[in-house]
Amino acid sequence: MGKGRINYRRIKESELSVSLFADFDRYQEVNRCWRKEDGEWVLKDIVFNEQWSDSDYRYLTECLIHTIQTGGVVFGAFVEERLKGFASVEHEFFGQEKQYLELTSIHTSYDCRNRGIGRQLFTRCVEAARKMGAKKLYISAHSCEETQAFYKEMGCVEAVEYNQKSVEKEPCDCQLEFVL
Repeated sequence: MGKGRINYRRIKESELSVSLFADFDRYQEVNRCWRKEDGEWVLKDIVFNEQWSDSDYRYLTECLIHTIQTGGVVFGAFVEERLKGFASVEHEFFGQEKQYLELTSIHTSYDCRNRGIGRQLFTRCVEAARKMGAKKLYISAHSCEETQAFYKEMGCVEAVEYNQKSVEKEPCDCQLEFVL
């Protein structure tokens, strides 16, 4: 599984259920994470494995349904009609000049990583945010070394304005932006 042709498309609200994620493996080994100490970013040895539970997938499904219901967009990457990657952009503007829309999720199944799925999903999210009228895409991103390397490669930088709601929800995340 995971070696076939990748089909990218918008996911409809009617498709969103926990069963959509039946073949999605959100496993990640984390060894080092970025932390801001005394105003400087440092890479720290922080080791853990991340694996989503059934309740995580239920919550995710509810969040993605809400995203679509409030005017946002969810994209999927499918291999043999099985979801292997997804990303979402909300439709709630924020920032002092209401310039930001938030990329609230972007994930690739463990068995399909390093195939360019994240890059393709990110590109689709950038275009969707641009069409919705955003000037910047905001990302509250996992601080692990590999995730941050991906965002840096995509051209993201530390956010000029931090979204306090995102910081409070995930205080160890790195707050990033991508100028559209």
